[in-house]
Amino acid sequence: MKDEIDNGNLDEVKILAKDVIDNEDKINHHGKRADAIVKGMLQHSRSSKGQKELADLNALADEYLRLAYHGLRAKDKAFNATMKTDFDESIGKINIIPQDMGRVILNLITNAFYAVDKKKKSAVESYEPTVSISTKKIDNCVEIKVTDNGNGIPDAVKEKIFQPFFTTKPTGEGTGLGLSLSYDIVKAHGGEIKVETNEGTGTTFTIILNNLKL
Repeated sequence: MKDEIDNGNLDEVKILAKDVIDNEDKINHHGKRADAIVKGMLQHSRSSKGQKELADLNALADEYLRLAYHGLRAKDKAFNATMKTDFDESIGKINIIPQDMGRVILNLITNAFYAVDKKKKSAVESYEPTVSISTKKIDNCVEIKVTDNGNGIPDAVKEKIFQPFFTTKPTGEGTGLGLSLSYDIVKAHGGEIKVETNEGTGTTFTIILNNLKL
């Protein structure tokens, strides 16, 4: 750019200046992603200091549903979605680490809201973004389902979603640690997490907590 300025070639200077600005934007985006990944790695590797205690799973799920919704509304006033709940009241209190399980539920719900908002912004005709969360007692197990009617997850990436650092979100919007950390937390609770998805119609994440002696 300095050479072109000396040569008086202003058109070339403008082209180079645009390249510099574009590169700075890319560096900024990737720098933020790297920063988020490093923080996520520390969180991912840090063992939980929380203790298991009897907690009301339904109240926890409802609280984090509202928290996720209002958190997104605070960032984007145009964001809106229908929320549905179906809680099995027979579950009562179960033995979990509330802050950890709350983190999992919050992550799944936030992802679901992200999916329906993305579909809404693609201007699908007569589309009503909807996120549902339900709980169900089955013998000595509890199922938690988070369902959205977004675009679904392509088969090509479905097998990778629980891998650390894998993300389908644009640069700067996701670190790829949310689902990986959620998987580890559920596993540490002696449970499992599954995903069912159909492209174009939506996704359901199911958490199964086993052998709770309900």
